[in-house]
Amino acid sequence: MTHMSRRTVLASALATAAAGTPIVTGVGATAAHAAGEDDLYISNTDLYTQLAGREGTDFGRRYKRHQMLDSDFSGRSPFHRTTVMALHGGGIEIGTSELCLGIAGYDPKDLSVWTPDGGPVHDYWMFEGLLSTGNSKLHVTSKNCDDHVARSMAASSLNVLSLHGCKEEQAGAPMSVVVGGLNADFKTYLHDELRAAGFNTIDGSTKPDLAGVNTTNPCNLTMLGKGGQLEITTDLRQSLFGDYSSRTARAGTATSDADFVRFTGACRRAIALLEARADQQIL
Repeated sequence: MTHMSRRTVLASALATAAAGTPIVTGVGATAAHAAGEDDLYISNTDLYTQLAGREGTDFGRRYKRHQMLDSDFSGRSPFHRTTVMALHGGGIEIGTSELCLGIAGYDPKDLSVWTPDGGPVHDYWMFEGLLSTGNSKLHVTSKNCDDHVARSMAASSLNVLSLHGCKEEQAGAPMSVVVGGLNADFKTYLHDELRAAGFNTIDGSTKPDLAGVNTTNPCNLTMLGKGGQLEITTDLRQSLFGDYSSRTARAGTATSDADFVRFTGACRRAIALLEARADQQIL
């Protein structure tokens, strides 16, 4: 297969993923390289196919879709408003799984309901690297995420907040959060609430690689066609946990750390402001 034909196959595969059909391919690293990506796998489907039988050992998926009963529809809309996501959780972009759970309203150590603000719980979806080392090879670029559950949860939610990790040099500043996504109002709320809580934020429009504006990024595959994304620098993620050294340590010290509580609380307030808007209704 020539380099040009490989690129043609890749373009076709990505178009298929954008249309919502899973990619099943064995080309893996070769196709990713042809696309100019560093990823080993062209999509989640490619990863699941090549690592068949390794879920629970090499990688994991966790999600929660809250039950909605007929009685719930009195005075509220019969659909899910906001889903919180960590596409590169576990050992890939460390700390994002725990932050995803905390923002959704759950204590990472035991998944008990944890809502210090008295607010609601939110749906969540996570893909997690579970390897003892080398989890970066499990990274699938967000725009290539074709996991059926992730996409369906995004598509039936008004909003998505997607959490990611980046390096300080990528953000251009230490201890910072790059705020992206296509929902300008959500971005404003996230900027305002995170800054009010004492965190430095950077507009994703100034960091194209971290902007989260691709239309196939799950954060933008919502009912409204737009969402929010946070790229959190490594040093800031480390500061949000009493013990950052392991998955168990992070989960066990998250909700007792004042900075973790401030960060998740700010994100939850931004979500609450967004959900309170009159245009958060689908007629």
